Amino acid sequence: MAPQAWGPPPDRRSWSGRRKKLLLGLGIAVVLTGVGAFTLPDEFGVLSGFAAAVCGLLLVAATVVFIAIPGPDTLGRLLRMPPLAGSVLVVAVLLALSDAGESLRWVWILASVAAAAWTAFAVWGSRRSGG
Repeated sequence: MAPQAWGPPPDRRSWSGRRKKLLLGLGIAVVLTGVGAFTLPDEFGVLSGFAAAVCGLLLVAATVVFIAIPGPDTLGRLLRMPPLAGSVLVVAVLLALSDAGESLRWVWILASVAAAAWTAFAVWGSRRSGG
């Protein structure tokens, strides 16, 4: 018997309620802060516009992550991805090196140390789980 030509794949589960609520909340935040950007006066409107842009970025990023990593334990899978951890480490080190002598350099150094620990955990976790 031939498989169905329409509908979702048989092994594909629907998204959890938490994922749906997160995306719905971010979508509502984009709309409300976007409306606020046009209706609020001066600096409050600009601030609301920036908030709308941040919410929109988070909405797109969350949607991409939810599509790319289906099923439960999304955070665990992200934590065990050496390419993602290594990318964060490279960006953190570059930020630390580019901020020489500035007041926020300690933040980037701390972020670099945390990213190095994450990278070590990701490599260890992926080797341990066979992934």
